[in-house]
Amino acid sequence: MKKTILFLFLIGLSYSCSKDFVDLNTDKKRPANVPPGALFAFATKTLSNTMASSNVNLNIFRLMGQYWTETTYFDESQYDLATRNIPQNVWYAMYRDVLKNLNESQLLIPAQGAGVVPAVQQNQNACAEILNVYTYMVLVNTFGDVPYTEALDYRNVTPKYDKAADIYTDLATRLDKAISDISTADGGFGSSDLLYGGDMAGWKTFANSLKLRMGMILADADPAKAKSMVEAAAAGAISSNDENVVFHYLAAPPNTNPIWVDLVQSGRKDFVAANTIVDFMKGLSDPRIPLYFTVDADGGYTGGIYGTSNNYAAFSKPAESIVEPDFEALFIDYAEVEFLLAEAVERGMNVGGTAAEHYENGIRASVEYWGGASADADTYLAQASVAYATAAGNWKQKIGNQKWIALYNRGFDAWTEWRRFDYPILNVPPNPDITYDDIPRRFTYAVSEQTLNTDAYNAAAAAIGGDNVKTKLFWDKF
Repeated sequence: MKKTILFLFLIGLSYSCSKDFVDLNTDKKRPANVPPGALFAFATKTLSNTMASSNVNLNIFRLMGQYWTETTYFDESQYDLATRNIPQNVWYAMYRDVLKNLNESQLLIPAQGAGVVPAVQQNQNACAEILNVYTYMVLVNTFGDVPYTEALDYRNVTPKYDKAADIYTDLATRLDKAISDISTADGGFGSSDLLYGGDMAGWKTFANSLKLRMGMILADADPAKAKSMVEAAAAGAISSNDENVVFHYLAAPPNTNPIWVDLVQSGRKDFVAANTIVDFMKGLSDPRIPLYFTVDADGGYTGGIYGTSNNYAAFSKPAESIVEPDFEALFIDYAEVEFLLAEAVERGMNVGGTAAEHYENGIRASVEYWGGASADADTYLAQASVAYATAAGNWKQKIGNQKWIALYNRGFDAWTEWRRFDYPILNVPPNPDITYDDIPRRFTYAVSEQTLNTDAYNAAAAAIGGDNVKTKLFWDKF
């Protein structure tokens, strides 16, 4: 009898252990089936974080645009990209964390079944495509030729590099299809859409604004293509600050503004305003100075010398609003669209209005977005040094200077526009080994590409004229 009881006990124990092991081997924090919306949301946030970050290991574009300069450590202000491996960090963030997740999201969209109607699935795919286009544009505008047609396939660890101009051509086609696929009467990713909450009319406006930007970037490289794109997109682009493409951060971690994470939560004091922009804005009595920067130790506004070590306490710093945890990030805004339209008019494109009207609209939109009054914009625009008819220089200088001011805190876009316009005239770091020609026109390729994808890397470097920061991209003609 005792043997029988013992036998039954062991069977029960065995069953119990087996059941427990099955439970233990199920990782409830790593679901086997991930909904496409979750991947899309992750990619969106990562893209926004990458573009908005102020971490010198990833995003030094506010330094490249000479909006900020550094205090104790100033290697990045002197264009040292290698020590922190910055190009590789950008490369991985965009390919691995953004594009790969968008790709996986698109693969899963059809698997949602009959519960998600075809029109909604089509809208979801269009949203992902718009962010794909945005991300690849950033990669091309940073590096030049990059992996594209063979990218994202984990089985191919040595993808070829496609020509940057060819990538742009294909991106334009993909963007056009995304625009035509959008049904504004149907939903999209719903609450997983961190930009519009499923409002597809907003996505259509975003896509047309992106197309407008892409067209103008092509203006010197392919004028006919640029004209066609710009004229087709202009009417559907952002038409007020209410339509700005915004990523809203939250007041509490972990979904806070990355600048707050970098500068406040971390307690770091790495940046002050750069003398380049502060001096320029003071020279124009620009009403946005107190909206962009804090007062200095003497109660005025001064910037640290760009490219040197600066005393944190002595100079103006980024405005308190910018380092709030819930400060928003912009993908593209009304001010940028109006400056694009001003340029389009000067290039003979049919977008309506005059260059002066669009230029003034761009300035006004920027002043009001940052919290300035309409009267402040009126006073500013009335100055001979600001008014379109009397401001110094040709149209490239007028638009380039004012667009640079308006793009404050969007360092990557400012760096892109500086390369297109060649304005404003930036400062050269006080280093005898650096000249104006050393200001980077592109980033060098990721070190990992040089060591792990050597043949493709060598071919790409040769094709663009050398893997160095002085090599101009295909659209940077002057």
